[in-house]
Amino acid sequence: MKLITLDDFIDTYFKAIQRGSKFFFSKFTFNKEVRTKSAFDNSSFISSNFWSIPKVVERWNFLISGDKNVDYISFITDDFLKDKTNLRLLSLGSGICNPEIELAKNNTIFKEVVCLDIADNLLQIAAKNGVTNIKFIAKNIDDFEFNKNDFDVIFFKASLHHFDKIESLLSGRVQKVLKPDGLLIINEFVGTTRHQFSKTQITAINEALKSIPKKFRTRFKSTFHKNKYRGVGVLRMIMADPSECIDSESIIPSIHKHYTTLVERPYGNNLLMSTLRDISHHFYELDTEKEQVLDKLFALEDKYLKENQSDFVFGIYQNKK
Repeated sequence: MKLITLDDFIDTYFKAIQRGSKFFFSKFTFNKEVRTKSAFDNSSFISSNFWSIPKVVERWNFLISGDKNVDYISFITDDFLKDKTNLRLLSLGSGICNPEIELAKNNTIFKEVVCLDIADNLLQIAAKNGVTNIKFIAKNIDDFEFNKNDFDVIFFKASLHHFDKIESLLSGRVQKVLKPDGLLIINEFVGTTRHQFSKTQITAINEALKSIPKKFRTRFKSTFHKNKYRGVGVLRMIMADPSECIDSESIIPSIHKHYTTLVERPYGNNLLMSTLRDISHHFYELDTEKEQVLDKLFALEDKYLKENQSDFVFGIYQNKK
């Protein structure tokens, strides 16, 4: 593992520019929960995130559902669970709850959706949605107890990789509250713990970055160009968010050990996430040249995925107990 890299200093500088001094100084506290909460307080800033690129989202939709216009939530409700009724769903680490709200709107399928998260500010925003069959609980999972066999579905949306001791969690508390035939649904980063990518992956990321014309590599809210990716140090990962990818590489092996795979759709991002970080805003609106740039990035990632495991996976699994 790398303790610190040059990119740690570069990224910290640009993060301070993009998110302001309040966010920057929020990291200088020994309180891990405060640092984690600050990482998810995205209610007051605009950033350059690769998941906001419409063409990237269409790629994910196709790899998950087989249709670029059908997202994973629609796949869950309109395909996989279309014949189910009166289900209770628990979302752990739900954040601002946008997917959970969409699931709850299918009130024939879901009798109740329960969202649990430590970020009470995000839950307060979510609570204004007007949907009646959704409940919000602002607590740490370690401080809350659910009854045995209480839920039909446990849902992790970009949150499971923030939990430590993944196997213990999935084979313990999660299986306890999940019904014997219940479903575990994830949409997650499942790659290397603390983003300690291999030399092979870093080389591939830089190849992808070099394929982008310089004019599209200007960093968000700056005149500086992104020219190289060197990886991230463990120290900055812990400082920025102590929970980030703390045991992420254990997710898939642990699920396969304790659950039966019903649907598993890898959808990459091994190159896209790091390549497009801070330069994604160039591709929110496309012309012919920008579309060609993205198509080349997709081709490079597809080539990489032929010999390497995907960093992101959508999956539906059934409890083995």
